[in-house]
Formats: sequence, structure tokens, C-alpha cells
Amino acid sequence: MKTETIQPDAVHALEYFSNKLAFSTGPVELNRRIEQEEDMVIIDVREPEDYEEGHIPGAINLPRTSWSSLRGLRRDRTNVLYCYSIVCHLAAEAAVEFADNGFSVMEMDGGFQSWTEHNLPVEK
Repeated sequence: MKTETIQPDAVHALEYFSNKLAFSTGPVELNRRIEQEEDMVIIDVREPEDYEEGHIPGAINLPRTSWSSLRGLRRDRTNVLYCYSIVCHLAAEAAVEFADNGFSVMEMDGGFQSWTEHNLPVEK
């Protein structure tokens, strides 16, 4: 049995990639935004002990057990969320919860692992 290859159409590709750019960023791009002092909030949704071992400079720790507090989130800024790695979905889960509460959110692709793999600054 021969499997057909489905060709993505331009309309759906435009919608998908426009949304991807609107709601996600990479570690290098986020670092550039930090260096340009862009007005945003960075939220680390990892556990406190992992945050204490090292985190993105200026990030606020908001682990799952504290999500309902919405502590540190800002309605007047974009809230950039990150978790552990490319296979971690904590940041995406947090994004759903925070967006449902009216916050503008983005996810940093690759999590903290990707940040460190790019040798970007780490705060302890």
C-alpha cells in the first residue's frame, strides 16, 4: 500500500507560522530582547531548587504549585515563559492557564536547557 504525501497549503502554513512567531521565541532572540531592555516579564516555571541552581537573568520563579497566585505576571507586558527542555510542556501548560486569566504570553522554545546550550548568561 502506497502512502500519499500531504502537501501543506500556503494558507495554513501562513496561519501556523504567523502564530508560531507571535507566541514563541528562541533563546538567542530572547537574549537579544533582554540586551535591548525590552519591556517584558520572564517567568521560569521550573521547581524552586532548579531555579536556584541557575536561571535566565531577571526571571521570576513561578512553579506549578504557585500558578494560581499569578505572582509576577503583568497584564501590560508580554510574559515569556520557559521550563526545562524541548520535551517539557510545563511552559505551554502555564501559558494556557495564564492566557485564560487574560495575560499575554509567549513560550521560549527549548527551555532552560537550550538557553545554556547557547552559552547565554545565567543568574544564580
